[in-house]
Amino acid sequence: MTRKNTQSTKKKRTLREYGGLTLRGIAMGSADIVPGVSGGTMALILGIYEELINSIRAVGQPELWRAALKFRFKDIFNIVNWEFLAAVAIGIFIAILTLAQGLEYALKTYPIYIWSFFFGLVLASVYTVSKQVEPWGQKLFAAVTIGAVGAYVLVGAVPAETPTTWWFYMLSGALAICAMILPGISGAFILVLLGKYLDVLTAVNNRDFITIGFVGIGAVIGLVTFAQLLSWLFKKYHDTTIAVLIGLMIGSLRKLWPWKEDVAWLQDAGGEFVIRHGERVVSMQNLIVPPHVTSGDWSEIGDALMLAIIGFTAILFLNRIAVNNE
Repeated sequence: MTRKNTQSTKKKRTLREYGGLTLRGIAMGSADIVPGVSGGTMALILGIYEELINSIRAVGQPELWRAALKFRFKDIFNIVNWEFLAAVAIGIFIAILTLAQGLEYALKTYPIYIWSFFFGLVLASVYTVSKQVEPWGQKLFAAVTIGAVGAYVLVGAVPAETPTTWWFYMLSGALAICAMILPGISGAFILVLLGKYLDVLTAVNNRDFITIGFVGIGAVIGLVTFAQLLSWLFKKYHDTTIAVLIGLMIGSLRKLWPWKEDVAWLQDAGGEFVIRHGERVVSMQNLIVPPHVTSGDWSEIGDALMLAIIGFTAILFLNRIAVNNE
C-alpha cells in the first residue's frame, strides 16, 4: 500500500517538462553559489519545493531500504522520484560548473547591483508564495513573524567557537544541508556561524577526505531526516508551514540589502584573517543607508532599483507561466 502511495505522487512529464526542471535546477544552483542565498528559496519561488522535499523524503522510507536489501531495482526506481531528482540535480551541477566564477566575479565587482537583483527576486517570491495560503488569519501572521524574526537574527549572528571533533563535523554537515533546503538561509552561512566554514574549505583544498567524509555523512543524514519532518509538516500543517517559510524569506532580506558596511572578518585560530580569492572573508556586516542619498548622486540607486524591479518582474512572469501550465 505504501508503495502505491509513493508511486501515485510521481508526475508523468514530457521531455520538455524535464528540461524545465533542469532550468529550475540551474536557478537553484545559481542561488546556492551566492553567499546568503538559499537554493531552497528558488525551489519555493519556482513551484517545485514540496515535490523536492517529498522526493528526498522517499529515500528514507523503509520500503526503499527493504527493496534495496533484496536488490529489487525495479521497485527502487518505482519508489524514488528519480527522474525529477535527476533533472534538478543536473541543473544544479550545470550552474555550479558554469556560473560559479561568473557570479563570484559579479558579486566582487558589482555587489550592489547583484544584491539588488536578488532582493527583488525574494521580495516578489514573498508575494507569489503568499497566494498559496487562504485565508490569512492571526495564527498565520504570527507564524510569518516567528520565521522572519528567526531568520533576521540568524543572518546577523556572530560566528561561534565550536569543537573540532568528528561528531561536530557531522552535526555541522547536517545543519548546513538542512539550511540549504530552507528558503532564506544559506548552508555556507550556517558553517560560518558554527565556526566550520574555514575547516571545510581547508579540507576541500587539501583533499582531507576524512573531514569531508564526516561532513558528507552528516549532510546525507540531515537531508533525508529533515525532509521527513518537512514533508510531515506540509501534510499536517500546510498553511502554517508555508507561512513560516515566507517569514524566513522576509527575514533573509537583511542579508540581501544592497548597501552594507563590513565590521568584522573571519579569523583562524592564530588570529590571522581568513583570505579567500585575495579577499578577507567577512563575518559580520551592518546595514546602511545608500551613501549617495546624502551626496545627491542618485544614479547608482536608480540602477539598483531598476535591477530590483527586473528581479521582481521576472518572478511574477515565471509564476504566471507556472500557473498557466498547471
